[in-house]
Amino acid sequence: MTVYGLYAREVGGWISVSTLIRLLAELDVDAPAVRSSISRLKRREILVAERRDGRAGYALSPYARSVLETGDRRIFERHAVTDDGWVIAVFSVPESERQQRHQLRSRLAWLGFGTVSSGIWIAPAHALDDTREHLLQHGLDQYVDLFRGDYVAFGDPAEQVGRWWDLAALQKLYDDFVAEFTPMARRWAGPGEVSDRAAFVDYVQVLTAWRRLPYLDPGLPSTLLPASWSGTTAADLFAGLRQTLADPAHEFARGLLADSV
Repeated sequence: MTVYGLYAREVGGWISVSTLIRLLAELDVDAPAVRSSISRLKRREILVAERRDGRAGYALSPYARSVLETGDRRIFERHAVTDDGWVIAVFSVPESERQQRHQLRSRLAWLGFGTVSSGIWIAPAHALDDTREHLLQHGLDQYVDLFRGDYVAFGDPAEQVGRWWDLAALQKLYDDFVAEFTPMARRWAGPGEVSDRAAFVDYVQVLTAWRRLPYLDPGLPSTLLPASWSGTTAADLFAGLRQTLADPAHEFARGLLADSV
């Protein structure tokens, strides 16, 4: 998924099976594992089988393109977070539509919402536009009412957010990311020639580890976060590695993708 998100859209959203196997071989992923991953992504309606010029391959579905476009903003863009209130999602889904309830909860979690109670979820107000767009796009708006507001009583908001989100678990994920990829950053900061292939291998690895974290992080203002919060350190680390690795990794991938154009 990382490889498709980074490079497939540049060549029309389609990659031949042979090229995908060659790309992932550089990451020590063998052909059976690639085909197994393709099958899973097909079942999730991320990839669509398509032949071009007699070659078997897979294209991104319209749904996958929309997910990746939203993902680009969440994963790569950093904005100053201000304390401008909250967006509240209040929903009720009939028992007969249990699958829709599960999908709605999954979408809200993916958008950064935390749980106040079973049918009341909350996120910082900056999530409003993405939430409105996403729920409309996936036909879930009929179950939800959205509100904007401020927390006025009766507790300390900094304590309340610890109930709405599992910040301790997220903190550990950030700590683990920093511990794993700080040595990589040091290695690339040292002297020596930059290898496009090595940059590709490391960039796909670091992005794969990073890309789920922005979806788990609601983007709370610093006044509501623990003093020991390592999310900013992790984001700085990822941004530095991206600046170093993205261009040479792109050059390497573009060479292998040339036959998919």
